[in-house]
Amino acid sequence: MVLLRQISSIKRLFPHLSIKLTRRNASSSSSFLEFHREWPEKDLRDFMKDMTVIPDFISEAEVSKILEEIEPYLKRMRYEFDHWDDAIHGFRETERQHWYPDNKETINRIRNLAFKGETLPHVHILDLAEEGVIKPHVDSVRYCGSTIAGVSLLSDSVMKLVRIDEKKYQQSPESDYRKQPDKNDENPTDPGYFVNILLPARSLYIMRDTARYNFTHEILGNNESSFGGNPVKKTRRISIVCRNKPKDFT
Repeated sequence: MVLLRQISSIKRLFPHLSIKLTRRNASSSSSFLEFHREWPEKDLRDFMKDMTVIPDFISEAEVSKILEEIEPYLKRMRYEFDHWDDAIHGFRETERQHWYPDNKETINRIRNLAFKGETLPHVHILDLAEEGVIKPHVDSVRYCGSTIAGVSLLSDSVMKLVRIDEKKYQQSPESDYRKQPDKNDENPTDPGYFVNILLPARSLYIMRDTARYNFTHEILGNNESSFGGNPVKKTRRISIVCRNKPKDFT
């Protein structure tokens, strides 16, 4: 009943949306957002404005061209399971500034769609093993601006965003790269309502403003990865992530 009221609110607030939202335990190939618990109308409205999922953003041929460029380098790296800030397990990562011409066109298509201003020159490449996970965290404003845009390669996955008390996550320029929830917080003030987002292979997600700063985000492991009541098995997943410049970037 709660979810049905939220769907009704979304349709009233955003009558132009073509995205379908379904009940939990229902499945639909056109559903990407699955809301849980009671969302205040303003947060729901802001989130729908600031979170976008575009399926089939790149073609299989474009995927092959990107893999042709990055795989020789990734294969020389080992998967790591002890990230320095404990936010990622089972991953290899690198950054790339210069791309082959065809792939540069793909990267520019992401930038032109997702960003209004200048983006950071280096593109983040994150290779997550099948057993790898990204734990809940909020990115620091020191290293990234208001928008993240990522293309998912090789595997479907589920991203979970949980509403937090943003005052606890206010960050100074000297803050950590990623801030994780305090597991020892005995009196949490986080609202805790959340959304699961299905990220199909070859899709693009764009996360802006409130979705960036007022929610933790994570990629679920296979022991809890599900959507619409159905398990979503994540195999190896590579994400190609563009970011815009922080306000104090020089």
